[in-house]
Amino acid sequence: METARAKGVSLFGAGAELVTVEARFVPVDKQKLEIVLSGLPDPVIRESRGRLLCALLETGLGLGSGRLFLNLTPAGLKKGGEGLDLPLVLAAAAAGGHLSARDLEGSLFVGEVGIDGRLHAVPGGLAAAEVARAAGLVRLVAPPRTAEEASHLPGTPVVAASHLGEVVTFLAGGRPWPKPLVPPAEAALEPEWKALDQIRGQELGKRALVVAAAGAHALLFSGPPGTGKSLLARALGGFLPSPSLAERIEITRIASAAGAWPGGLVRRRPVRAPHHTVSYAGLVGGGNPPVPGEITLAHGGVLFLDELPEFRREALEALRQPLESGSVLISRAGQALLAPARFQLVAAMNPCPCGYLGHPRRTCRCAPGAIARYRQRLSGPLLDRVDLVVELPAPPIDVLDAGGAAPGPGLGGEDLCAAVGAARERSRLRQGALPNALLEADRLDQVAPLDRASRELLHRAAHQRALSARAVQSLRRVARTLADLEGSAATTPRHLAEALSLRAPLL
Repeated sequence: METARAKGVSLFGAGAELVTVEARFVPVDKQKLEIVLSGLPDPVIRESRGRLLCALLETGLGLGSGRLFLNLTPAGLKKGGEGLDLPLVLAAAAAGGHLSARDLEGSLFVGEVGIDGRLHAVPGGLAAAEVARAAGLVRLVAPPRTAEEASHLPGTPVVAASHLGEVVTFLAGGRPWPKPLVPPAEAALEPEWKALDQIRGQELGKRALVVAAAGAHALLFSGPPGTGKSLLARALGGFLPSPSLAERIEITRIASAAGAWPGGLVRRRPVRAPHHTVSYAGLVGGGNPPVPGEITLAHGGVLFLDELPEFRREALEALRQPLESGSVLISRAGQALLAPARFQLVAAMNPCPCGYLGHPRRTCRCAPGAIARYRQRLSGPLLDRVDLVVELPAPPIDVLDAGGAAPGPGLGGEDLCAAVGAARERSRLRQGALPNALLEADRLDQVAPLDRASRELLHRAAHQRALSARAVQSLRRVARTLADLEGSAATTPRHLAEALSLRAPLL
């Protein structure tokens, strides 16, 4: 009785873990086939036994009467998902003598198997390809749609199969393995800058948006309803530089593991905008087994939180650590998931509960205590991590009245997008792919040293506003970005003064 082994994967958070299916068939003088499944399978895997037997019979790979032992290793890892169907059925076929155990070596199998033997796509193709490459396997075998996704990872030969019978024929040597899939070529991608041209006025908001995009700074807009806060915030995604190949693979892997594969490698950075009623687990991640939340789905892109004070306080406070580390640790029921969460935060809020504090044409009806309580929903430590805090006034009527006039006196979206690209290129040549917002203190001293005038200005501002050390470093990073937008090699007191003007004291 030979033990057959087939390799598969189980999705875990935004990635996948390698799973080995061990199978052994013991003939017993009975009139039925008994399947014993072990290794912490979830209900989806436990319920697969019936359909896998039907698929074996449909393909002419019946096992007869006896006991089929199936074990999933490593034993301590909870396994889940229909993607383990294919390695389970192939290991069973090899244990029953229809394949040699050696035929299964060197390959990773991923896919759902129907009762007629057809293979159905499953999420996590890119995550499976990364596992295959890390394990040094020679090929990945999957249904066509999953295989197409996996083929976008360089260096991983991927073979597509539509039916269990095809895979068995390939493994048994009845037909040579087909050539690995090659992802199709992609057309050039144009930047999405036109959304900003739809916003009339608000030059301060546009300036803050450009600074945020150029340096990857977190941004908060405050202002009355209808000032364009949400429109400005949603336009940020179109100004960010296109993701690199490594970033595209990582972003796509996360989306696919969440069951939302976009049909190829993503070409634009994600922009996630959860409603303020989202739960803690929905925003940060959680559950059993732990699953990633919105901050992980926004990895490499933008997380837009509208009506920021309306979010649950515990959820907002949980953003503090990911904003600095770029990851979040989710621990639930003895399982820990370290999920990527390097997102750019952009948020919007009203200045008071009624929304009309400081409006030139509407009267605020809020009591001073109500305004204070409303603003105190955002803690000082959280706001410390927001580099740009901009209060937007209500635009005058003559700006809003189109009347065939030009959108405004400032630069258009295309020019602003070009300015962001040039600033990003200057920072890349100076410090690599690391944006200004992520510069550590030592590196910041090298790329943005302060002269005497800048140091005196910063000391006065820190004393008058009672700025924390984190806020002071944040101002220096923003000043470095402003210098990059201007094409200046050094940060000057003028850049530092503008950085101060783009950080309104909300508390």
